Amino acid sequence: MNDRVCICDLKNHIDAEVTLSGWVYRNRPGGKVLFLVVRDGTGLCQCIVEKGKIDEELFGQLKRLGQESSLRITGLVRTEERSAGGVELGVTGAEIVNVSEDYPITPKAHGVDFLLKHRHLHLRSQRQWCIGKVRHTVIDAVRRFFNDDGFTLIDTPIFTGAVGEGEQTLFEVDYFGSPLYLAQTGQLYLESAAMSYGKVYCFGPTFRAEKSKTRRHLTEFWMVEPEVAYAGLDELLELGENFVTSIVKAVLKENRSELETLDADIAALEKIEAPFVRLTYSEVVEILTGEQTVKFMADQLGGFEAEKETIETRIAELEKPQQGLKKWQQEKNAKELVELQGELSELNIRIENNPKHAQLAADFRWGKDLGGSDETIISLMHNKPVFVTHYPGEVKAFYMKHDRSNEKVVENFDLLAPLGFGEIIGGSVREDDYDVLLDKIKALGYNPDDYQWYLDLRKYGSVPHGGFGLGIERTVAWITGEKHIRQCIAFPRMRDKIHI
Repeated sequence: MNDRVCICDLKNHIDAEVTLSGWVYRNRPGGKVLFLVVRDGTGLCQCIVEKGKIDEELFGQLKRLGQESSLRITGLVRTEERSAGGVELGVTGAEIVNVSEDYPITPKAHGVDFLLKHRHLHLRSQRQWCIGKVRHTVIDAVRRFFNDDGFTLIDTPIFTGAVGEGEQTLFEVDYFGSPLYLAQTGQLYLESAAMSYGKVYCFGPTFRAEKSKTRRHLTEFWMVEPEVAYAGLDELLELGENFVTSIVKAVLKENRSELETLDADIAALEKIEAPFVRLTYSEVVEILTGEQTVKFMADQLGGFEAEKETIETRIAELEKPQQGLKKWQQEKNAKELVELQGELSELNIRIENNPKHAQLAADFRWGKDLGGSDETIISLMHNKPVFVTHYPGEVKAFYMKHDRSNEKVVENFDLLAPLGFGEIIGGSVREDDYDVLLDKIKALGYNPDDYQWYLDLRKYGSVPHGGFGLGIERTVAWITGEKHIRQCIAFPRMRDKIHI
């Protein structure tokens, strides 16, 4: 009996005849044997097609089948430790559903612009598939953590008239003749819900009109934001530690094979345990401007230069004539060459930027907000996430509560992912004093009438409270080791690139 099964379940069907429904990921024809690698959305399976064991005409059709052709393929499941998943399929029959010719994304390496233009097809690549599976687990772990801890999900508006993070990053839209904005955060609305339910969270798309084109920025991204009544800074830090730790553990449990394919640093992820490193902003300033950073940056530059020499040596080997190599070996070498050339290009940028970032760190002065290079330096110095607390109030949002023992700083925090991935969480205790909050709103030139409902929360049963936001794409980038967060969402939206 031919039972259709998923590739991920083949290990449970050893010695049984099954039918797979999928697409050709790779076709390596030989004289009397074809090696078809088929994918079905759950994994990859090598299918061995032997001439004489299936219809001769079908053998010829399969031999000519192009990448991403769709088919139903039947065969006997057998153990093969060298194959993906530890099994393979001895083919006994097949039905071709659709023939794909000249598929644009070939096994060779392609440029970023080309892949973004073909994003609708690029999602089928093994790397993107693995990242998407990790993202799925991250989102599932987010919901499970808060739902299991007694939080209530609140759906906050996408259209808003309230400024949460600064007017300079607002997307304005025409709302039936009146100006409104795409939400930067659900936090302000979430605070009102926290006064009803105690512990709440929202989860959805967020929009920032930042004109940055760095690998850390998207104009549309997904963020989860918890808000907790009767919570101070210490409670928020503990919540953040437990939250991030639970996400990492879930991915290690559910996606180890995907992490291996992505060449993620699994050993480093296994070390993610509470408590995390805790530094104040003032301590970070001392580190950035001290001898520790001078030495660190010099050592980093030396490492970059050594890595560059290694890559250049390998490139020189691959650029030599390829006579005598089989076609698949030539294609493999060609792909490696393109990838190494890309790595070398990025490495040259790092070598060029290293002295600039070192100088920025040396010149850093108390009162400035931390830049991306500053965050990178601090996070590279630690193999655990780093909390940075008590930033100067002047560089942070109006709703953050000033430290009553030091009015220059606010009770806030950022969480920096280790190994240079930078900020993944930003949060704070919220100002709960009506008069103080009103003065802040006026000082920024905002219209108090637009925030009257928000001020009401401080008039009727005000309590200490706070929360934070975690960016999904940045978190996925850190866990997978992906350098560009545009790869961590199916259809990225950036300032200069929206292809589909």
